[in-house]
Amino acid sequence: MVDYTYYLLIGAVLFVLGLVGFVTRRNLIMIFLCTELMLQGVILNLVGFNRYWLLNNAAGLEGQAFSIFLMVVAAAEAALAMALVMVLQRRRDTLDAGAFAQMKG
Repeated sequence: MVDYTYYLLIGAVLFVLGLVGFVTRRNLIMIFLCTELMLQGVILNLVGFNRYWLLNNAAGLEGQAFSIFLMVVAAAEAALAMALVMVLQRRRDTLDAGAFAQMKG
């Protein structure tokens, strides 16, 4: 049986890797992928914390239900982000995040 601390450790590692990639990357697609990685780390931590509460307090499955909701939000965010990336690619012919700093309303 897998202990809940493994869930929390892997979720924290996923979140930190996503955060480092988000801060260091310049390509918009990589930035959005790192955002998704951070969201997946948060979802895994929710499941891990819910497993901890199930083992100690016999609580319900609220962590799993909320994680499914977050997966739906992450999928919608990915679809909107890819649409935005396609529009920006057509407008400036680059995906470098620095090139979009000069854009004005």
